[in-house]
Amino acid sequence: MTIRFNVNGKAVDVKAEADTPLLWVIRDEVGLTGTKFGCGMALCGACTVHLDGVPVRSCQTPLSAAAGKNVATIEAMASTEIGKRVQAAWVALDVPQCGYCQSGQIMSAVALLTAKPKPTDADIDSAMSGNICRCGTYPRIRAAIQTAAGTKGA
Repeated sequence: MTIRFNVNGKAVDVKAEADTPLLWVIRDEVGLTGTKFGCGMALCGACTVHLDGVPVRSCQTPLSAAAGKNVATIEAMASTEIGKRVQAAWVALDVPQCGYCQSGQIMSAVALLTAKPKPTDADIDSAMSGNICRCGTYPRIRAAIQTAAGTKGA
């Protein structure tokens, strides 16, 4: 079966089973490796991408769910205003340690700031609760989101 969808603004046609996880299509068929495999059960958030602007766990999202839709991956975030702000804050505050979860963390942070430009700490905690950082950089993640939102110290 061939399924057409857009990845980072580019139309792609993928020949695969409809139930193939979107993560494997993004990595193996499209060739974008910034989206990471973490747990395979949609629990850790390392595989987070945006599907029509909504953050989803691509390890459990079937390819069929992307048909005719827009998928954004970490590779596209440097070309968006919010993505640039989030990535700059991540660098300025030295958020990553090992860095493995960071693409998923950034994708969730961008979705949050797109929906809520000035989030509260509770908003941040709620939006980021599905993203696990084994290194425990949660305070820096929150501070980076506040910095990107322009609310740090406010």
